[in-house]
Amino acid sequence: MSAVLRSERADPAASGGRKVRVMIVDDSLTVRTVFTRMLQKEKDICIVATANTAERGLDELRTHETDVIMLDLEMPGMGGIEALPKIQQAAPGAEVLVISSLTADGAEHTVQALSLGAADTMLKPRPGGFNDSYREALLGKIRALAGVDAEAPKPARPAPAPVRSGKRPEVVAIGASTGGIHALNLFLRKIPKNFDLPILITQHLPDSFIPVFAKQMELAAGRPAVLADEGVELKRGQIVIAPGHGHMVVRKSGGRYVTGLAYHPVKSGCMPSVDPMFESLAEAFDGRVAAVLLSGMGRDGTEGAQSIAKAGGTLYAQNAETCAVWGMPRAVTEMGLVAAASPPEELAEKVLASVGAEAWA
Repeated sequence: MSAVLRSERADPAASGGRKVRVMIVDDSLTVRTVFTRMLQKEKDICIVATANTAERGLDELRTHETDVIMLDLEMPGMGGIEALPKIQQAAPGAEVLVISSLTADGAEHTVQALSLGAADTMLKPRPGGFNDSYREALLGKIRALAGVDAEAPKPARPAPAPVRSGKRPEVVAIGASTGGIHALNLFLRKIPKNFDLPILITQHLPDSFIPVFAKQMELAAGRPAVLADEGVELKRGQIVIAPGHGHMVVRKSGGRYVTGLAYHPVKSGCMPSVDPMFESLAEAFDGRVAAVLLSGMGRDGTEGAQSIAKAGGTLYAQNAETCAVWGMPRAVTEMGLVAAASPPEELAEKVLASVGAEAWA
């Protein structure tokens, strides 16, 4: 669904005062009660229904229009994974926010749901963890998924003309956040197995989810994936993924390109952040980078994208119509930095078209 259409529907200023409509699907009465109390205090949010099973949630969708569905995955009867495609079919205009447990199974099921099109996840805290910080994070995600922009509305203006492609890339770097895992799957499935430039990925996820996410990327891309650490060499035909506890950075050492980890605060507040990855690649590869920003809230990646553009690299962004949240791609698109703003599958084709014969095994 278009981010613009979503914003017009959910933004009270743009829709005659209509509120963001939320449905809560969770088998725990305690959890449903806590979430209800958190959300009902907000003037711009209303809870249209709650359900203790996925089956009941699907019934409620027949009579309630919904912007955001908070979905527990581990429920009796039809689980959240089985219900997800049915929910997407019943409410094609809604975004799904997965409420995930901290267990290993919870991580695996959550990443699977995100790859199938759920937009984002919130960890279900332990007892006592439903504090003000958790509430603010939850409200931020719900408003972003509903298309409510925290910034003041800006007058419409024509999209800037695309910039020309830069230097021939020797590495592909991808940054993503909310809605990004589904987009990554679509992108990577379009990359042939004999394309062997290194692919680096920074995805905003809890640290405990990253190993499961790496396996998901291996399956989608049909190539090995490793986690970045100190001294990990970039190898052709391999994916390197930022861990959840540090920024992935790249440097040239003895004729090799190796990763390192950085922990400094960044403007976006993200950990890991896309900016250090982009900035270090711009320097290490002298701009010979194809950088891609996929769906995500906020502006992470914007400063790094400017470094890549200044060094002569090429930037690509997911378009608004296919983003769960058109935040990270929007920033670089409106700055006129991108060579193309397209759906993930088309971005993959454009990246493939930009490389020379040496990129193929």
